[in-house]
Amino acid sequence: QVQLVESGGGLVQAGGSLRLSCAASGHTFSSYVMGWFRQAPGKEREFVAAISWSGGDTSYADSVKGRFIISRDTAKNMVYLQMNSLKPEDTAVYYCTARNSRVVTTQRRDYPYWGQGTQVTVSS
Repeated sequence: QVQLVESGGGLVQAGGSLRLSCAASGHTFSSYVMGWFRQAPGKEREFVAAISWSGGDTSYADSVKGRFIISRDTAKNMVYLQMNSLKPEDTAVYYCTARNSRVVTTQRRDYPYWGQGTQVTVSS
């Protein structure tokens, strides 16, 4: 069974940085796409970024392009989200997600595996 555990959330001032981590276990992830979504209070869960397990293909939401970087360490089964130049509108619960496919997608319905989420709060 696939398990995803996020860490690294917290409180940061606008303009600051945070790095989220996601530890994946329970399967061989050589053919998995890994991603991050976020959900702010009262809003739908939205796509943030995704990466193929080979690392050769990535996708970002327009709202985070140029500020966030997704990466992975295949040896450790870890995925990271480096978040720079944070804004108050980045405040949300951030979820790590996975799908057993080599194709990177941005649709929530394509991802069957989810972590419990980690809170990111950006103060102005």
